[in-house]
Amino acid sequence: MINRAFWKDKKVFITGHTGFKGTWLSLFLYSLGAKISGYALNPPTEPSLYELCKINRFVNSKIADVRDGKLLIKAMLDEAPEIVIHMAAQSLVRVSYSNPVETYEVNVMGTVNLFEAVRTCKTVKAVINVTSDKCYENREWCWGYREDEPLGGYDPYSNSKACSELVTSSYRRSFFNKKDHGAAAASVRAGNVIGGGDWAADRLIPDCMRALLKGEKIIVRNPKSIRPWQHVVEPLSGYLTVIEKLYEEGPLFAEAWNFGPNDDDAKSVEWIVKTICKKWGPGADYVISSSEQPHEAGYLKLDCSKAKSRLEWHPRWNIEKAIDKIIEWTRAYKQKKDLTDVCLSQIEEYLNSNRE
Repeated sequence: MINRAFWKDKKVFITGHTGFKGTWLSLFLYSLGAKISGYALNPPTEPSLYELCKINRFVNSKIADVRDGKLLIKAMLDEAPEIVIHMAAQSLVRVSYSNPVETYEVNVMGTVNLFEAVRTCKTVKAVINVTSDKCYENREWCWGYREDEPLGGYDPYSNSKACSELVTSSYRRSFFNKKDHGAAAASVRAGNVIGGGDWAADRLIPDCMRALLKGEKIIVRNPKSIRPWQHVVEPLSGYLTVIEKLYEEGPLFAEAWNFGPNDDDAKSVEWIVKTICKKWGPGADYVISSSEQPHEAGYLKLDCSKAKSRLEWHPRWNIEKAIDKIIEWTRAYKQKKDLTDVCLSQIEEYLNSNRE
C-alpha cells in the first residue's frame, strides 16, 4: 500500500515525463502531493496525453535529450531531487528495427548519463530505472520469468533494455550505497502496460482505439502472441512502493523487481481485441493481417512473487477492469471531457480498490 504521507512535498525528478507512462506517473505523483520536475523530449505523439492533460501545470518541465549528459547533470543539480525515476527511452520494438543505433544510444547511454547525473547530485536518496519485461532472454516457456533469470532480448529494443539493466547493476555495485554517495538504486520491469491516452504507433491498444474512433476495423498483426497485460497504474504503484523502501531502508531493496498481472491475465492479442470489441459495442470489429511481421516474442509472462512477498504489492485490477478503464477514458476523449479529471479519478479509484 502506498504511503500518501511519505510523498507529500517529496522532490521527484522524472526523465521521460512527456510520454504516455510518464504522464500517468506525473499525475499519480501530483495526486500524492509530490513536487515534480521533468526532463524529456517533446511529447512523442499527436495527440499526446501530456498535452491533453496540460501536465506543465504540475511539473517543472525541461525539454531536453538524455543523450546530452552535461545538460542532464545541470538540470538535476538545479532541481536537487530526493528521488529520481528514469523512464526516458526509445520504447517501441518496431522502431528499434528501423533505427537500432538511436535505440541503443537512448536506452543504454541515456541510462549511463542518468546515473552519472545521480552520482553528481548528492541530494538523491533513491533512484529507479524503468526497463521492460522484454529484457529477459525469452525461451518461450509457459511460466513467468523471475528477476534472476538470464537477460537477453532478440530485437534491438529488448536487447537495449537488457543492457540498461546491466548498467544499473554495475552502477549500483560500483558507486551507490557507498560513503561518498548514499543513493539506493533499483530497476523495475513491467509487463505490457495499457491505459487511456496511449497514442503510440504500432501498439495494440492505441491501434484499437484509433480504429474504433474512426469507425474502422481493427487490424491485428500477431493474434496468438500472449502478453502480461496490465493497466498503467498497476506498475506505477509498484514503482512508488519500491521507492519508499529504497528511501527508508536503502540497500535492502536495491535490486531488480518485476511488476505484472496475475497469471490468468496473460492473454493473447486476439483475446484482447475480441474483448475490446465486445465492450465497445455495435460497429466494433477486427481483421487479422496477412502481411509478414518482424519477429516479436510469442509468449511472455512475469513471475512477481518477490514483489508480492517482500513489498506486499499485488495487482488490484484484472484485465477486464483495465479494458473497461481504457474504454471509459476513450469515450471521455471523444466527448471532449476534462481528461485530467478522468485520469485523476481513475488513479483515486485504483488507490481505494482492494487487491485481487
